[in-house]
Amino acid sequence: MPQQIEFRNRAHEVSRVEAFSDVIFGFAMTLLVVSLEAPKNYDELMEMMRGMLPFAFCFAIFIDIWFEHHNFYRRYALHDNVVLALNTALLFVMLYYVYPLKYMFTLVADQITGHVDLAHRGNPSVLFVIYGIGFAAVFWIIAAMYWRAYVRRDHLRLNEVEQIDTLERIADNLCGGAFGVASAILAQFQPTLAGLIYFGIGIPKTFIPIYFGRRRRLAEQRILARSLDADAIPSPA
Repeated sequence: MPQQIEFRNRAHEVSRVEAFSDVIFGFAMTLLVVSLEAPKNYDELMEMMRGMLPFAFCFAIFIDIWFEHHNFYRRYALHDNVVLALNTALLFVMLYYVYPLKYMFTLVADQITGHVDLAHRGNPSVLFVIYGIGFAAVFWIIAAMYWRAYVRRDHLRLNEVEQIDTLERIADNLCGGAFGVASAILAQFQPTLAGLIYFGIGIPKTFIPIYFGRRRRLAEQRILARSLDADAIPSPA
């Protein structure tokens, strides 16, 4: 069902913080592919093709993070000290975890294709713990940014629908980060399943929009009803 009330964007131009962040995002994406050289023979070509799946996973995650970051600043245009500190932490974690991200999804891809046994790629428990902590940190920092916006909802003049949308983003990112923690814990008992658990992220990404979508539609109906009632009141002569 199409939205009847759109989220009002409070940013009308790109800020210096966004511009700087975009540079970091671009640099991080470059680090994902900088090691991919033009193949010189068939074996190198096949090796490069095997790297396509983990690169696709990493690319999808970075695009998801970028969209979250872009939508946050476009919607709220919030640049207080708390948000600046959280944004700085987000960029730091992203840059630090570029190579662990690529390495871990290479392991997952190798598990799926059966190319290399996980046990022959180092200590899987430690690797999944390292990656899980970084994964959780990224999405929980984003959730904290949205929570800051919700705390300042009166300052930002968020209406009821916009508050629900903000809560949805908080819930979505909290659940996403929880999979990183779950993977780190699972790695202590079943390392072969610690990477595959990330495919379960699709579950909250399906049900969270359904739940908050219902709340949003009810809020839209209340706002539109109040607007109609206000229009029906005759103005004083």
